[in-house]
Amino acid sequence: MSELQIRSEKDIVTSRSQGRKLAAELGFSAVEQARITAAISELARNIYKYAGSGTICIHSEQDIRRIGIFITAKDDGPGIENLQEALQDGYTTGGGLGRGLPGVKRLMDNFDITSSPQEGTCVKVAKYRIVKTTSVFRI
Repeated sequence: MSELQIRSEKDIVTSRSQGRKLAAELGFSAVEQARITAAISELARNIYKYAGSGTICIHSEQDIRRIGIFITAKDDGPGIENLQEALQDGYTTGGGLGRGLPGVKRLMDNFDITSSPQEGTCVKVAKYRIVKTTSVFRI
């Protein structure tokens, strides 16, 4: 598991690089690697821009059916005032295009977010790759 501190723009680049490297090692396609990297970049940028600092944790898990890459973005910032609005395309408080969190949600297979002024924001996402299996049955 990698736990990366996000405190600068350089840390955003480092987190992207670590995520792409792990995705490649796990056998994700180039397209899936790009999706994972884009999601990590957006999450890390949100930490830096809105909370000032936080962490990105990246790890993998595997079972007999699939391999997953899991990303947790956590900060102790002010939280997201209106979470429902923040998850809608086009909503922005930072002058951007408003594609951040909704984009991350579309790029990944699982998406979970919690946010409050007391706890900050925590976003957990996952992307899966099916493991090729061989059948024990002969036809």
